Amino acid sequence: MHYADSARNRLIAIGLVSLCFLLFSLLDGSAKWLVKAMPVMMVVWLRFVTHAVFATVLLYPIKKNLLFKTKHLRWHLARSVMFMLMTGMNFWALQYLQLTVTASIFFTTPIIIALVSARILNERLDAGRWLAILAGFAGVLVIVHPWSAEFHPAMVLAVANAALYALFNLMTRHLAAYDPPETIQYLPAVGAAIGLAPFAIAVWEWPEGWLEWTVACLLGVLGGTGHYLLALAHRYAPASVTAPFLYQQVFYMALFGYLLFGDVPSPHVWFGSAIVVASGLYLFARERAKH
Repeated sequence: MHYADSARNRLIAIGLVSLCFLLFSLLDGSAKWLVKAMPVMMVVWLRFVTHAVFATVLLYPIKKNLLFKTKHLRWHLARSVMFMLMTGMNFWALQYLQLTVTASIFFTTPIIIALVSARILNERLDAGRWLAILAGFAGVLVIVHPWSAEFHPAMVLAVANAALYALFNLMTRHLAAYDPPETIQYLPAVGAAIGLAPFAIAVWEWPEGWLEWTVACLLGVLGGTGHYLLALAHRYAPASVTAPFLYQQVFYMALFGYLLFGDVPSPHVWFGSAIVVASGLYLFARERAKH
């Protein structure tokens, strides 16, 4: 069940979401560092298997069999498949793109959600929303720069990842009304760990040292905790309240990219990101005004 909508609960939700996206930024930075030395499929699988082990050790003594209990198994199975695809596309793209670029493209998620929600709920989009949506996708073109030598095919994967995450996010909102956040973050991770195991074993390479092992194990902790906080935040406040705080992630990504990899985003990435952020914030403001 969702909690009552109040000023206190909204602040709690904002705090949870802010911490969530900090953890997701650390996850992406760690993955980008690992895929330089390890096969992508192996890194993706380690992200899920460590997530599943971490969540089991932490949550099963408290929740017991309630951790697995759900009346919406098919939704969780669908999210498992989406989890695998999203993480694989994201980690693959991170081999070639700056963290700021992948984060900026990811910010199209709210814009895609607006389009998908209108389609599913048969909600009419007014001229203002259409302009915001078109401006947002124009911002992506500025970031991706498909007409220049800076364009990389991995950018297409980043766009596909954003579209898939929009659907994933809608499913999370739906399930948050029925299943506890522990179950919502746990079942898809277990499904993904099982589904990817044969592919990871096929390309397995032992990590070279303790640092790679440590970072690989942290992937699951960061991802599992982040998805738990995101599911919990959906219970404290509607998405129209929490979603604008997604955009703080670009600053985390820019900082980690510079400190870890020496990446300095080009001016067109910042300009395109500003357009996408402004479009998303406009859509959030219109959504809040409706309610």
